[in-house]
Amino acid sequence: MSTSQIKLLTKIKLKIIIPTHIEHIGIAVKNLEDSISYYEEVLGLKCYKVEEVKDQKVKTAFFQVGQTKIELLESTEPDGPIGKFIEKRGEGIHHLAFAVNDIEGSLQKVKEKGVRLIDEKPRKGAEGLDIAFLHPKSTYGTLTEFCEKKS
Repeated sequence: MSTSQIKLLTKIKLKIIIPTHIEHIGIAVKNLEDSISYYEEVLGLKCYKVEEVKDQKVKTAFFQVGQTKIELLESTEPDGPIGKFIEKRGEGIHHLAFAVNDIEGSLQKVKEKGVRLIDEKPRKGAEGLDIAFLHPKSTYGTLTEFCEKKS
């Protein structure tokens, strides 16, 4: 491969986001305890963590499935994002979260490509991850989350 081809590939890579994996699938639920029972008793999964994220007005429960997690989300306040989502759309898939190695750079790159951001800067989410959301009107109807685990 020539030097000019390597430079071109480097430029291309710098302009695209390459998620490392699907970090989790977020599912909005009305009742966390009932939902946990379904995942454990019917699907045979084990809830390994329940956590409240106060600033997001949500209580979460996590299940590991291979490299991907399922995150159940119960609103702790009716006016919280999950409460509003359930009121408008009912229970179900809320968002798709991708793990990225550079969340700030990833946000900048998608913004440069015209994607509308909900979060201009990362914030703390469940499990100590830095998170940021992309607006579903810019992502073909799917609320998309970037996650980065800081060491």
